Amino acid sequence: MSFEDSAFWIALLQIIGVNIVLSGDNAVVIALAARSLPPKQQKAAVLWGSGAAVVMRIVLTIIAVEMLKWPFLKLVGSVLLLWIAVKLLMPEDDGDGDVAASGSMAAAIKTILIADLVMSLDNVIAVAAAAKGSMALLIIGLGISIPLVIFGSTILLKLMDRFPVIITIGAALLGWVAGEMAVSDPFVKDWIDANMHWLHWVAPAAGAAFVVGLGKHLAKRAEAAHGVVDLAKGDQQN
Repeated sequence: MSFEDSAFWIALLQIIGVNIVLSGDNAVVIALAARSLPPKQQKAAVLWGSGAAVVMRIVLTIIAVEMLKWPFLKLVGSVLLLWIAVKLLMPEDDGDGDVAASGSMAAAIKTILIADLVMSLDNVIAVAAAAKGSMALLIIGLGISIPLVIFGSTILLKLMDRFPVIITIGAALLGWVAGEMAVSDPFVKDWIDANMHWLHWVAPAAGAAFVVGLGKHLAKRAEAAHGVVDLAKGDQQN
């Protein structure tokens, strides 16, 4: 893909969108890990921790891009990406409260790195899939989106709270990327190109529709179950 190719710009927007939508929680974890430090050390811990996390994420994503060239891995990755997208639409648990505040800058940076490593696996897979094997796309996309996440995370989280449709759009985007990834796996790509070329358009749309449909359905069930539990607790207290 070249700069003149519209597919390049579409893929670039996908990388930026996926990275921003999936990185909101990482920014929260960074803030939580550094919250007990003095203000000056907080800024330093966030800066150094974020910088180290960015380098780690870039290395992991480059490795993932190369691995996705192997047969079957894109098929497996597309299933994992669908699961990540559906999970994005589920009601959030208060898991961020489990992140311990660190008393020293070194401990805070260590906490940030470990938390970012665990929480970035979905991000790495999604970005690698959207890059479609292009290292230039990967570098440009990460170069644009990571600073947006670090410096605009607070605004982004507020926007997501105020306009939940942003999360739905992000989940649908992940489903679209998952569909694209499945039909481009080296094991099936040649056969699809020769016999069912239309799948290159149908599979992404089906992936997006599947994610939104299943995610919304499971979210409603989870909210209903949560309401029943709250009602039972209220009855016990009375």
